[in-house]
Amino acid sequence: MRKTLTIIILAVFAGFSARADEGMWLPSLISQRIGDMQEKGFKLDAEDIYSINQASLKDAVVLFGRGCTGELISPEGLLLTNHHCGYSQIQQHSTVEHDYLKDGFWAMSREEELPNKGLSVSFLDRMEDVTDIILNGYQTGMPEDERVAIVKKNSDALIEEVTKEGNGLRATVEALYYGNQYFLFVYRQYDDVRLVGAPPSSIGKFGGDTDNWMWPRHTGDFSMFRIYADKDNNPAPYSKDNVPYKPKKYFRISTKGVQEGDFTFIYGFPGRTQEYIHSEGVRYIEELGDPHKINLRTLRLDIMSKYQSQSQKVRIQYSSKHANVANAWKKWQGEVKGIKKMKTVQTKQEFEAAFKLWAAGGEFDGVVENIEGIYKALEPYAYATDYYNETVRAVEISNLAMSIARLYLVGHEDLVTFDSEKAADIMEGFYKDYYLPIDKECFVALMNEFDKNMSEEFKPQYFKDRLAQFGSIEAWAEHLFGESIFADPARAAALASSNNIAEDMQAVLNDPATEFLNEFLKWYHADILPVTTQLNQDLQLAYRDYMRGQMVYCRTQRVPKAFYPDANLTLRVAYGHIKGYSPADGTYYMPSSTIKGIMEKDNPEIFDYNIPQRLRDIYAQKDYGQWADATGEVPVCFIATNHTTGGNSGSPVINAESDLIGLNFDRVWEGTMSDIVFDPDICRNISLDVRYVLFIIDKVADADHLLEEMTFVK
Repeated sequence: MRKTLTIIILAVFAGFSARADEGMWLPSLISQRIGDMQEKGFKLDAEDIYSINQASLKDAVVLFGRGCTGELISPEGLLLTNHHCGYSQIQQHSTVEHDYLKDGFWAMSREEELPNKGLSVSFLDRMEDVTDIILNGYQTGMPEDERVAIVKKNSDALIEEVTKEGNGLRATVEALYYGNQYFLFVYRQYDDVRLVGAPPSSIGKFGGDTDNWMWPRHTGDFSMFRIYADKDNNPAPYSKDNVPYKPKKYFRISTKGVQEGDFTFIYGFPGRTQEYIHSEGVRYIEELGDPHKINLRTLRLDIMSKYQSQSQKVRIQYSSKHANVANAWKKWQGEVKGIKKMKTVQTKQEFEAAFKLWAAGGEFDGVVENIEGIYKALEPYAYATDYYNETVRAVEISNLAMSIARLYLVGHEDLVTFDSEKAADIMEGFYKDYYLPIDKECFVALMNEFDKNMSEEFKPQYFKDRLAQFGSIEAWAEHLFGESIFADPARAAALASSNNIAEDMQAVLNDPATEFLNEFLKWYHADILPVTTQLNQDLQLAYRDYMRGQMVYCRTQRVPKAFYPDANLTLRVAYGHIKGYSPADGTYYMPSSTIKGIMEKDNPEIFDYNIPQRLRDIYAQKDYGQWADATGEVPVCFIATNHTTGGNSGSPVINAESDLIGLNFDRVWEGTMSDIVFDPDICRNISLDVRYVLFIIDKVADADHLLEEMTFVK
């Protein structure tokens, strides 16, 4: 069965072209696509993209942090990624006295490069199909929980075996095609990653939330880091004795520019897509999931913005939080619009109807109907989960309280221990970026929405009791934020130095902030999670059959579709070409933008459009140096047809000769539904032109010593 399935996957993978430039392809299987890539202009071979026998392009690409991509651009470990990917690190180093978010940061020597606790990058060593190993012991018809146990046992054993050398190795086993295939991914992780440079947010975040997900863009969305290793080039924790990492491969940088129609490909770690989702899943996203999450985040963003506009300190404290909340918020809006415009639900229903007719009486009979039934049962629980995550889990003070509560441990003879050092560390980090009035006002707004939109049968008894006790959400908030230990940083900090550990534990456990999250957790784990876990398990099993059925159906019925695995934060290749688009009747967007557009948007009265005076002066003097294009302007951004998603932020955008021409940072708003359905006419990824990066480094930052590390091609 498994060998037959592999044959089916390869046949469908290679037999048809995906729609235009759709697809997120596994590098180890890129030989199946290399012919199409070369026909479209690519000048290299599959071995140049991915190889375990020699240095290849994969060795110049890293998973940056927990969900971005970065690329090596020098033999000295210099790394390029997005400004928004490095934002939390820039923010953590920022103070009112040294506001690197506002003013930017540039290390003028290696000694000035700033270490970043908790930041790591990972290189992919290798990937391989391990389906037979992972499913060893599984028999068709086994209960799903037994299958899950077998997969976990075999995965754990394999991971232990391949990482026994240590030396920074880590590994994951990932399910592809809903568990029809399993791949092993082996990484080497480096934990000493230092901040080298970042433009001010007025460049790196130019346009802010207003321009986010929109085209044309004029955002210099980049930051620079350096990977450090021990003297033998091996991973090592931070040490002043570490030296710059010597990469196996780094990207040359093209300065010749780009033109519409040029071949492009992207190498990166896309996060999550649902390209093969059933129509009922799409309907939930369109009608319930996204609209409610958009509303809840709108409330939070409005509250944050109000207080940020009143205080520079609060603006810095909540800058990263605001950006994190806003990113998905705006993406969901475009996603809903795109799903509706493409009539995705209807299109999928038509495919499902044809599939049902074909499947009748055969191996896949009833598969679609089974999925429909599971979704109907799952919907109210998915809705409750969305509300729990977007309301309860958004209360900052309760998350802190629970983190501290979990540091108390009751041992033998009821002896209570407490990790005071960890508690002090957690609280220091929390209060540095906390403003109680924002949290309190968000609590009121979010819990009022919970009360209004959650059906009575799904409201926890604790919630009903507190509303009855206090009479309103507002009065409840006065009690919680007025009485909690954690509303007062001094009272909270005293816990770390107290000798009354058992007494303190009871105080923390009985604290209204702890109680709030703890009671909701009990409700979620008792009434919601078990049902969603079982239904999602059923759904996973049903999708496994449906996925395999779609492949067989498309192959036997000659439906022109190439299947690629959904994104799951593993290394992928996406290729396409630079191209404009028409989002609406009478409107056409050119594929590139220039510094001229920055000046057209420049407005000192609006924070998101208030550029540095240095940039105004350079523009007035036309002092562009070598970075101007044929029109005499400095290029800023461009769009292309590459299939990308979250996680591709910071991904290198490469030309036909494999030279770096830009770095990916966004998608156009009208095309954000590409996580679910790809439209070649609308879906465009947005990239920062590398020439603008070089221009900023040279002319704005006066950090041309960094340019000396790089290799340029024309």
